[in-house]
Amino acid sequence: MKRQMYKIVLILPTVVSLLLFNWRTGGPLPGLNLTFGLIFIVNYFCLIATIYKSTGSHYLVKDDKGKFWTCRIRGRLKIDKRISTTNPVAVGDRVTMQVEDEATDKGIITEVADRNNYIVRTAPQNRHQKHIVAANLDQALIVTTIADPRTSQGFIDRFLVTAEAYHIPAIVVGNKADLLEGATAEAWKTRAALFSAIGYPCYTLDALHGTGLESLMEVLAGKTTLFCGHSGVGKSTLINSLLPDLRLKVQEVSDWSGKGQHTTTFAEMFDLPGGGRIIDTPGIKELGIVDISKEELAHYFPEMKSRMHDCKYNNCIHINEPHCAVKKAVEEGQVSTERYLSYQHMLELL
Repeated sequence: MKRQMYKIVLILPTVVSLLLFNWRTGGPLPGLNLTFGLIFIVNYFCLIATIYKSTGSHYLVKDDKGKFWTCRIRGRLKIDKRISTTNPVAVGDRVTMQVEDEATDKGIITEVADRNNYIVRTAPQNRHQKHIVAANLDQALIVTTIADPRTSQGFIDRFLVTAEAYHIPAIVVGNKADLLEGATAEAWKTRAALFSAIGYPCYTLDALHGTGLESLMEVLAGKTTLFCGHSGVGKSTLINSLLPDLRLKVQEVSDWSGKGQHTTTFAEMFDLPGGGRIIDTPGIKELGIVDISKEELAHYFPEMKSRMHDCKYNNCIHINEPHCAVKKAVEEGQVSTERYLSYQHMLELL
């Protein structure tokens, strides 16, 4: 802060002299006034930056010149009033920051820019509150496995519904391809065909051995991508394969439970070598549906949305109503029974 005050002392006489000259002469710069001078001084010490990591109390941010700063939030922060969450600032947010101490790379976040989009989940400590997972995304990717551990159909569907609700294109990755054989290989083939048919790109990978990464890297290039998945599905292994120098901590699946253990504590963004960024999120045990009503849920199942206009009743929620086009499509095998069961289960929880 002392260094910043020193800078102010250096430039203040120049700014004041310019203002006085302009005032006395009518000025070569019409409209230049004290307001302009104050804005100039304030902006001189402000930087535009992007949030790369949030620990809840401090934030790692990268300014537009590529320098990283450790920042805290100003007490009265301008945030998005349209959404009440447990975290006012999220990874991916564009922010305005002021330098607090240049010697130690410390700063203060003073404002959060309007978000292009964001994705939320129920807050880990309070299911009645929301938590912004990340903001300003180009796409969201879910890492899944058929076994060791098994990713349920319901978990994937909740992720896809959340992405649809916030207008974020979604990608489904099937990892641990080296473990697929017999029934598990057929199960993944069926799952991939199902999601591909309704518009979600699917990729089969063996992140541990680097198989299938080339096609995925093409999709990630130049975009900001959220990575999500259960603990133990190989999300950190996949990110390590994409960024070999990163060396994220990887933990084995628990032998006694068959479930993964958390290795990522806070969401964090990383730059890809060829352009683009990936956001690693903590392993999520459950993914609740937030801010979606029963009447709109079916809109976030693309295969249902395309048939809803053929239902007899405009307020049809596709459960007990007669002449329901969605239920008819399920009966005829045009809509997956598994997806429809996921829809029913979500509906019961809303």
